[in-house]
Amino acid sequence: MNIISDIWNYAWPFLVTISVIVFVHELGHYLVARANGVRVEVFSIGFGPELFGVRDRHGTRWKLSLLPLGGYVKFFGDANAASGAKDGQTLAALGDEDRRVSFHHKRVGQRAAVVLGGPLGNFVFAAIVFAFLFGTIGEPKLSDGADVGGVVSGQPAQAAGLLAGDKVLSVNGQPVVLFEDLQRVIQQSAGAPLAMTVLRGESELQLTVTPQRREERDEQGNPRDAWRIGVERAVVFTPVGPARGIWLAIEQTYSVAYETLRAVGQMISGARSTEELGGPIQIGKMSGDIAQEGSFRKLIYFLAVLSINLGLINLFPVPMLDGGHLIFYIWEAIAGRPLKPRVQEYGMRVGFVLVIALMVWVTSKDLIRIGLLDLF
Repeated sequence: MNIISDIWNYAWPFLVTISVIVFVHELGHYLVARANGVRVEVFSIGFGPELFGVRDRHGTRWKLSLLPLGGYVKFFGDANAASGAKDGQTLAALGDEDRRVSFHHKRVGQRAAVVLGGPLGNFVFAAIVFAFLFGTIGEPKLSDGADVGGVVSGQPAQAAGLLAGDKVLSVNGQPVVLFEDLQRVIQQSAGAPLAMTVLRGESELQLTVTPQRREERDEQGNPRDAWRIGVERAVVFTPVGPARGIWLAIEQTYSVAYETLRAVGQMISGARSTEELGGPIQIGKMSGDIAQEGSFRKLIYFLAVLSINLGLINLFPVPMLDGGHLIFYIWEAIAGRPLKPRVQEYGMRVGFVLVIALMVWVTSKDLIRIGLLDLF
């Protein structure tokens, strides 16, 4: 029973998280399609058989399907959920009224806009979430003092008894004023035990922490030894006005997107380990941990970051993804004609294989990370 309960505690936050960002993504496609006069036949969260749904006055079937790992919108003229066109004879046989609302009879620029609507929806959603956080909680800034904002599970700081909210006053009898002072002392320790004087509330405590060696890479990608104890710097929040909050939200959205792409580039070049990559299991674990922690702020921040990542992934130039469709449309705009249906079909097949291979790879890394493969 405990196993079932534990699985459920991680499953429902994962399903809610994925459903929200998928809904936002598909809503972006839907809104831009409607703005361009495209009839939307189906808006589905999940794939497979329909569990329940309703049809609105525009004829769109809004439904929840059995397999909730994704979603799609199906436009009039689509042959499938991937927006593949019906055969040429079927499309050619459409009357004038049907042509006006058919996705595949829209100008190439309109079709590209509909495709971009999904990722754009993810980015706008993230910016709205960030603006809400800045407006209600304030602008986060790193504390100047040696205040502990968090303690990493399983690291030396936790073993020594350090807690979030503690303030480090001295190390080995030497006063510590700035967080950078604490970092420098830990790095210079080379693994020797450190005697810390810590202020917790109104009481001073004496703790001993032994830094742990970890190999990291510098900005040039060269390996180096680093000594860490597993503490996070404290963050303080400063109230901001609406205009400042919106600007910060735009900056934060750009920053998360930029750092994500930068990390991907470093992994491709070999300057960064792929061990940081996570798949559905890792997302489920993180969303479950946050839900059990009960931090609404962390939960919606996590949603915003995932939304940005989903938007970026869909822009990769891989057939089956939005970026792949955009490549087809760019070709059409330059050549003045669409790619041959057979070429597009083979492209979609290759894209499907690549997406599945990526999912299997990151999921296997998740299983190794949590030690599940060691059971077999």
